[in-house]
Amino acid sequence: MPQKYIEKILRAKVYDVAIETPLDFAPLLSERLNNNVLLKREDLQSVFSFKLRGAYNKMATLDSDARALGVIAASAGNHAQGVALAAKRLNIKALIVMPTTTPEIKIKSVKSMGAEIVLFGDSYSEAYDHAHELASHNNLVFVHPYDDAEVIAGQGTVAMEILRQQTGDLDAIFVPVGGGGLIAGIAVYCKFVRPEIKIIGVEPDDADCLNRALQAGSRVVLEQVGLFADGVAVKQIGAEPFHLAQRYVDEVITVTTDEICAAIKDIFDDTRSIAEPAGALATAGLKKYVERENVRNQTLIAIDSGANINFDRLRYVAERAQVGEHREILLAVSIPETPGSFLKFCTLLGGRSITEFNYRYFNAQMAQVFVGISSSGLESDRAAMITHLKQHGFTVTDMTANELAKEHVRYMVGGHAPCELNEIIYSIEFPERPGALLKFLTELGGRWNISLFHYRNHGAAFGKVLMGLQMSKSEQPSFELCLHESGFVYAEQTTNPAYRLFSGGKCA
Repeated sequence: MPQKYIEKILRAKVYDVAIETPLDFAPLLSERLNNNVLLKREDLQSVFSFKLRGAYNKMATLDSDARALGVIAASAGNHAQGVALAAKRLNIKALIVMPTTTPEIKIKSVKSMGAEIVLFGDSYSEAYDHAHELASHNNLVFVHPYDDAEVIAGQGTVAMEILRQQTGDLDAIFVPVGGGGLIAGIAVYCKFVRPEIKIIGVEPDDADCLNRALQAGSRVVLEQVGLFADGVAVKQIGAEPFHLAQRYVDEVITVTTDEICAAIKDIFDDTRSIAEPAGALATAGLKKYVERENVRNQTLIAIDSGANINFDRLRYVAERAQVGEHREILLAVSIPETPGSFLKFCTLLGGRSITEFNYRYFNAQMAQVFVGISSSGLESDRAAMITHLKQHGFTVTDMTANELAKEHVRYMVGGHAPCELNEIIYSIEFPERPGALLKFLTELGGRWNISLFHYRNHGAAFGKVLMGLQMSKSEQPSFELCLHESGFVYAEQTTNPAYRLFSGGKCA
């Protein structure tokens, strides 16, 4: 098995379209982590992603009859661009099926290369199924984004370059994981040439298909996947990548959205380039590994796998990066409505910067304040700050890891509902596209009275809503069935402290 892939990687034809990307030293990150951190810059490929390697290698191996038929692919963007570029260079007709949620920057890029595009479905899975139907109906060759030996071999050339570029000490390579083609190619090559190097996969904690599969000992299908890192939003690891990962991957680390945003900032600080969320995954995993293992003076490489990000998403990334770097603490603090209370509270913060302060008068006894406070970057700093405030008589609730607080409540502080409202609260995530919010409300059909609503567009592939509805407990199953049938991801949040402290029913 390894010999077969080594031969394929060495013979891969990727350099007809790909460049050997640099392995850049990250000085700021290296100094902060006390390790030698290097970034493999696949974001510098002509399509701003490593995906053209596998796509071109697969298509270059097709015989003349297969090329005459034309090819089809399903992709949320980066694989599509690789296939489109390969088709242009090889003079092959290409049809690309993309989810309707695909960022406009990726759609325009594919069109500019001459490929035909069909937008279908809200997810990669739906686009994938439709592409297979079209392939069968139109007799087209399907170019899989990851579950194909030639594609895996093409991606494996990344490892070949790394080992040629870094001939000295090398302790671990961190690789982003979606369907698994990249990590499979890198792992099989590295373990054959230098088996002492750790190969560590990195996945979002809400799209960890390889992590779950390795734990179960077989491939699993995730019921839902988070859409923030849309380039790796895959529900099931590929069959061949999983087989190779079981043998050659050392471990998988999962990271949060905040940690990904912090990694995007780290890459920008060191390179002045902006990685897409999937592109920064490996850097986020590398940082988490260093913190967990407390390693020092090691040589660690992260694959910066892509830079196809919508400019509109940068606002969201910037908002979340500080929390992901442990440099912002978010707290809900109860402050007595008495003269001098705010002064006392601010004095206790010492020389810290206040990054956010939200307050609205509600009654004469107690004020609820939502506050963001700068932090040193150490996890222990947050606990020390909370303890300090509590020792001086303030009631404090930590909101730093509360997703509802970060996504919605921090923008809504301003008043409670009257206590007799009896509302039930849901956070809901749905595929974002023109008219999506109207469609979402229409599908609810006006059957329930909406008592609270917050939506904020982040320029991303997903929309997030916080919604309060006046309904009885007996009505909840039918409401949740409506959400489920619409394909929405949802969670009840009625007991969430962020809601109860700042927006929930409360008697004056």
